[in-house]
Amino acid sequence: MDPNPKHLILNLLMAADGPLSSREAVGACALFGIRENSVRVALVRLAAAGLVEAAGRGSYRLGPQAAPLASDVSRWRTLEDRTCEWDGRWLMVSTGALGRSDRPALRARERSLTMAGFRELEPTLYLRPDNLGGHAPAARERLYKLGLDPTAPVFSAHDLDPAREKAARQLWDGKALTASYQATRQKLQAWMAHADQLDTEVAARECYLLGNEAIRQLVFDPLLPEPLVNVAERRAFHEAVQAYDRAGHVIWQKLLAHLSNGGRVNASLGEEATPPAKRAH
Repeated sequence: MDPNPKHLILNLLMAADGPLSSREAVGACALFGIRENSVRVALVRLAAAGLVEAAGRGSYRLGPQAAPLASDVSRWRTLEDRTCEWDGRWLMVSTGALGRSDRPALRARERSLTMAGFRELEPTLYLRPDNLGGHAPAARERLYKLGLDPTAPVFSAHDLDPAREKAARQLWDGKALTASYQATRQKLQAWMAHADQLDTEVAARECYLLGNEAIRQLVFDPLLPEPLVNVAERRAFHEAVQAYDRAGHVIWQKLLAHLSNGGRVNASLGEEATPPAKRAH
């Protein structure tokens, strides 16, 4: 499925080395069949929501409302550094005293818990293995930044009764997670094996779609410990995504440089990047 212009623009800004010009945004979105008018409308709406802001005439950077989430998403590159040995303890979040009528707050709560790998053990009680560095204090800080209500208790627990301990360990399908690591890693490696045979536009489009899927998989990965998941397979997958990201960065930098110099998406990237107004008729 092709991305919508708002998501594509935000993803490009999160991956960019600097501001993104409106010309680059229009050209990049054109790869996915998104019309220029739709891109400009998306930029206006993103700016109104504080998700992007002007970085000069006709260029944009991430805005204040996008910064916390963008900062957390970018942590996928170092996710394995955040894990530690699991001693059987659990991180717990209780939402029983929180309201449920504020829909935006409820969505932010659910997103924060999902991104941090929590699952619902019982109504209003969520948990995950306590195998992340910093333990409860670090988890509490991250959850609050992601949008969890700052009054929600976040704490560590151990010695669950046998029934709850068993139920907790079954909240994740470790075999399915391990299989997903293997499957996506193989897709990434297969694509990289023939990427140099693709035109830059085709490569940029394909690597965005596959890379976005893989990075999203990492961002929402619960980072489970052994024996709940095969950690070696996750690490191999993570390494493959890092290699893929480096290759994709080179491709997109080439494409954006072409677009910033006035090139068209439907022009050969091997042509000299000459603004349309200066080309011979």
